[in-house]
Amino acid sequence: MKKGKIIILVAPSGAGKTTLSKRLLNDFSTLKFSVSATTRTPRPHEVNGKDYFFFDNNEFDKAISEDRFLEWESFYGGSRYGTLRSTVEEDLKKGYFVLFDIEVKGALNVKAHYGDNALAIFIKPPSDEVLKERLKNRGTENEESLRMRLERARMELSYADRFEHVIINDDLERCYQELHRLVHSFMTQ
Repeated sequence: MKKGKIIILVAPSGAGKTTLSKRLLNDFSTLKFSVSATTRTPRPHEVNGKDYFFFDNNEFDKAISEDRFLEWESFYGGSRYGTLRSTVEEDLKKGYFVLFDIEVKGALNVKAHYGDNALAIFIKPPSDEVLKERLKNRGTENEESLRMRLERARMELSYADRFEHVIINDDLERCYQELHRLVHSFMTQ
């Protein structure tokens, strides 16, 4: 069986990355989502091993010390997130294309690790104002978390030029068609 490749989507919170990821997963049967590990508390609808691998801080520290993460980051109130090397390698060996939905620094680390076997795409909101409105409309942010997410978004946007492709999500359907084209081309080369 042919070994799979890596597809990385990066965007600030509220730029549409999750919606776009779900559509890609629906359209490509050989695409598999990379499930991250996290130290944050599970939300009521989340399932361990499906949505995230939920670790306590000691488990996460042990995974770091054993070099089990391809990448990891600490943010949003001290919660940590990381990608387990073993699950990605297992999926690649099975011939899957592994879809990452991660933050910028982790994405750059994964891209550096896999080189030409990874496609890295940055999804950009059309403006700061639109991003702020999208985050407010989700109804999940208080003033402090909104401020933190917007501050982080500015940092993430400063990295956009380091990615192979940048797509502005000013129209979801147009954005998705461009993303679909890039992913399909990468998967068939």
